Amino acid sequence: MRIIFMGTPDFAVPSLQAIATEKNGFEIVLVVTGKDKPRKSKHAVAEPSAVKGAAGALGLPVYEVDDVADPEFAEKVAACRPDVIVVAAFRILPPAVYEQAAHGAFNLHASLLPAYRGAAPINWSLIRGEQETGVTTFFLQRRVDTGTVILQEKTPIAPDENATELARRLSVIGAGVVVNTLHLIASGSVPVSVQDEALASRAPKLTRDNTRIQWSQPVAGINNFIRGLALKPTAWTTFEGKTMKIFRAAPGDVSSDNFSASPGTVRVSQGKLLAKGGDGWLELLSLQLEGRKPMEAAEFLRGSRHDSESSIFV
Repeated sequence: MRIIFMGTPDFAVPSLQAIATEKNGFEIVLVVTGKDKPRKSKHAVAEPSAVKGAAGALGLPVYEVDDVADPEFAEKVAACRPDVIVVAAFRILPPAVYEQAAHGAFNLHASLLPAYRGAAPINWSLIRGEQETGVTTFFLQRRVDTGTVILQEKTPIAPDENATELARRLSVIGAGVVVNTLHLIASGSVPVSVQDEALASRAPKLTRDNTRIQWSQPVAGINNFIRGLALKPTAWTTFEGKTMKIFRAAPGDVSSDNFSASPGTVRVSQGKLLAKGGDGWLELLSLQLEGRKPMEAAEFLRGSRHDSESSIFV
């Protein structure tokens, strides 16, 4: 079976590797990925995508694309005569591209569809405090993330798991589901199910605006927000006029004293850096102040003079 694989970030790499090492008539005829990212320094070499690096290590042909709507891209895909197109963490493909696959094109999505359709399912599942998530393979159709479901696999979310850790686990789980999906397609018998629109929820793209911490929210919600954005793009706030990223925190005692403190108030107590939420205090454990390196809260406190409620996050 002739396969074109499309993906860019680390999440897609285990699936590419799993297909490439499967000895059941699967042939990856082309790997499609995004173009190399320019480095910040003008003298530095551009950075290849994780998928490009993995494909090179496997000796697979790579095609880099910027504009998936370019007719030249559709022609390139058609010239490869794919039986199946496998998509994992890539762009939204036009029908002119995915319809070139003789037996269909499917996507690996990091949620249990129809929950968390969109660009950031892992992040939003954590932000919303879900205790279970998973992966889904589904056939592509014109409306994004709405195609018929092929396979799903569930997994519990650990209470302290962050988005980076969960993405790593789901990428490995997803690789197995991708290979099983290919076996079903090769067999000619694919049991699909239609998504229930009544159960659909959204996972919109993360932006500067929607990753800012709202200190008036309950402490548990703020902690989930921080977990859901760690380690990238990261939840952030403003501290004394500078951006501060928060990588890790832990709920404090919501029955703590001094409930009169305003949300966002910074407090140092018994060597701990605390921030006031809507219903109590949150202990900050790992952070980065603008212009400084990432550090544990203890290191931050050693370099600061904040021993009272003299500052506030906004």
